[in-house]
Amino acid sequence: MNRIVLFLIILLVGQPTGMSREAKEYDKDVNYDASRIPRYDLPPLLVSSTGKPITTPEAWHNLRRPEILSLFSSLIYGRVPQPAHPVNVSFEVVKKDPDFMNGKATRKDVKIHLDNENGKISMHFLVFTPNQAEKPVPAFLKHSFNNTQSNDFDASTSNPGRLKNGWPLGDFFDRGYGFCAVYQQDLVGHNEVEFLKGIHKLFYPKGQSFPKAHEWGVLSACAWGASRGMDYLETDPDIDHTRIAIMGHSKMGKATLWTAAQDTRFALAISAQSGCAGAALWRRKSGETLKKMVTRFPYWLCRNAWKFVENEDDLPVDQHMLLACIAPRPVYVHSSTEDTWADSRGEYLSAYHASEVYRLLGGTGLKSPKTPEIRQPVLNSDVGYHIREGGHSIQMYDWLRFMDFADIHLKKE
Repeated sequence: MNRIVLFLIILLVGQPTGMSREAKEYDKDVNYDASRIPRYDLPPLLVSSTGKPITTPEAWHNLRRPEILSLFSSLIYGRVPQPAHPVNVSFEVVKKDPDFMNGKATRKDVKIHLDNENGKISMHFLVFTPNQAEKPVPAFLKHSFNNTQSNDFDASTSNPGRLKNGWPLGDFFDRGYGFCAVYQQDLVGHNEVEFLKGIHKLFYPKGQSFPKAHEWGVLSACAWGASRGMDYLETDPDIDHTRIAIMGHSKMGKATLWTAAQDTRFALAISAQSGCAGAALWRRKSGETLKKMVTRFPYWLCRNAWKFVENEDDLPVDQHMLLACIAPRPVYVHSSTEDTWADSRGEYLSAYHASEVYRLLGGTGLKSPKTPEIRQPVLNSDVGYHIREGGHSIQMYDWLRFMDFADIHLKKE
């Protein structure tokens, strides 16, 4: 299909992912009825592609996990190509405010410069550290919908302890956490269809920017950018880069899981209401499906993913396998009752089935296939979960549970 025609279609039907009420209004063919979910069999986690049982941690790490990551790279999210000219990465602290939030924290505005012979681009990375905590501190790194160069990240004057975007950073500082943010559109547009202006141009010969069918789309570019944030954190003496929790909501919850699966430097991952291409199982076909995603957001995934539209049973992977690739590092999944577009049941089942690998590696996981009751979080497990009433958002209840989970898994004894 002509890309201009495709772009016009996207403009006509496009809408934010995860918004269940809008989905019900515009998508009459979407299934929200549990009785209509097809029977499915999940690909086995602990059997190799050649049929070999995976019975030891060594076999998981050396054989099965690399197989699974390769499949996700080439069939779902897309591989980062090898550039003809290496991409140089450098850091510049352009501003430092030690009196942020009335002296509670220090804010650093960091430019991450990326360049090679094809051009240059930069990311605006924000790092907040609590002034009263012993350094270096553990920290959260959030895939952000808010532009890190906007005043969304100024301290709120009407609601102390929060940013203007509503994030309760004061609570993080009080618990001894730093907080970092990387903007999802610094390297690639939210619904990019041409790939001419962002990071992709650095990876292709001049005159080419559009990814091949197996190469990175938008979500992979976002994940790559978060890893460049981690590159910086490894140089910052105020941050303990070995205790970084990466998190994201909705589209950015999808990117969070892919980031953490690939980059083992992240110690913990939190995926909030990530749904399709996030925590939810493809094969359930409940709420948003692969077909809906590639219609609205055709290049969030690699183009190879299009081949499985309405043929999800042919995928050699499902999303429980992505969560399992984060093991043994803790992972937390958050759902809500009214976010039917994200398929909360599918999100929980994915985390439940991933727990098989956590147990193989000597950790703990979810014990029951039954979804926990509302506001009954599972925290004392390497695979955590909660569901609350309400819709598609991060509420204060959620923020507090994320911090509780991190307190258990990231704080030094």
